Amino acid sequence: MAELVGCFAASHGPLLVREWEAIPQDQKARLQAAYAELGRRISLARPDVIVEIAPDHWSNFFLDNIPSVCIGVGATHDGPPEPWMKAFPHRELAGDAGLAGHIAQSAMADGFEPSVSHRLKLDHGFCIPFLRMGLEALPRIVPVIVNSIEPPLPSLRRCLQWGDLLRKSIASYPLPLRVAVLGSGGLSHSIGEPTMGAIDEPFDQECIRLLTLGNETDLIKFLDAGIEGTGNGTEEIRNWLVAHGAAGGRGFELIDYLPVPTVIVGCGIAAWRA
Repeated sequence: MAELVGCFAASHGPLLVREWEAIPQDQKARLQAAYAELGRRISLARPDVIVEIAPDHWSNFFLDNIPSVCIGVGATHDGPPEPWMKAFPHRELAGDAGLAGHIAQSAMADGFEPSVSHRLKLDHGFCIPFLRMGLEALPRIVPVIVNSIEPPLPSLRRCLQWGDLLRKSIASYPLPLRVAVLGSGGLSHSIGEPTMGAIDEPFDQECIRLLTLGNETDLIKFLDAGIEGTGNGTEEIRNWLVAHGAAGGRGFELIDYLPVPTVIVGCGIAAWRA
């Protein structure tokens, strides 16, 4: 049977690539250390497959077709289409069609209704964490796109339920795989809005506190009340919630958090002792 060997989360953002050299040295050193520690922990977990949760930034879908959740069930995925992601060395990324198909079938049987794609483009949201972690070799990737870009968005509680579904479907997969879950995105940031560049550090710190406590009711209540006022990019916290749900809502451990104005993101790196 497959085994869930770890749950993780990391921020992404285009300026973590495009403005990397402009980040003040002390902040860049902390970011480098945090991503490296995340990479070290993932390497120690020795996953055969990473189920990665991220949004789609108009690379696969547009206003004429926006699924709430789409599972990449292909044996291969395309690398990031953005020209400024040329530093990412993989033009193709291996998938795991067997596990991905099993997750999709398990979701359908449990009352979830995801879309599926046999060939996704994995944009910067998927690839920046891997680029910054510097893993020697990438495990196979099962991408799960969760819409945090254009309303209507899946509810925050539904994202926790997706995490629970992932945990159950991984445990029921009959092949002996080691599987990790990685949520990519967040924390607070604003893109293309009048508040663009704003980082809500108190909001981020309260998210971290509530994730650490593991009280899902208080976490959802806080997010439902405050997330809309913290910038549209903050909606990517959904991907952290999927990882939190996969970890059973417990064991959260912050690796580091720092607001980085140069990249206009409250950058968080975390793991769960799943």
